[in-house]
Amino acid sequence: MKATLKEIYFNYFWWIWQIILVFFCGFFLVFGIQILIKSYQLNNPFYFIMIFFASNLIILISVVLMAGFIYRMYGVYRLINNKK
Repeated sequence: MKATLKEIYFNYFWWIWQIILVFFCGFFLVFGIQILIKSYQLNNPFYFIMIFFASNLIILISVVLMAGFIYRMYGVYRLINNKK
């Protein structure tokens, strides 16, 4: 029973979860870019600097996480295809 649940998880649910995480990272990437664009419309220089760096941090974290999830999916895909 435990082995079949593990097999189902690693064959199906793991891939679905990784794809969901990539979509979340894509959402935050788009959100960070929108914040970055909106920061250029501010008149207060202090607010501009704070929001500019915050949006860049959001973009950086989402891109790094997205690259990590895609790299992990690629590695698992290669591992599965080498076994067959």
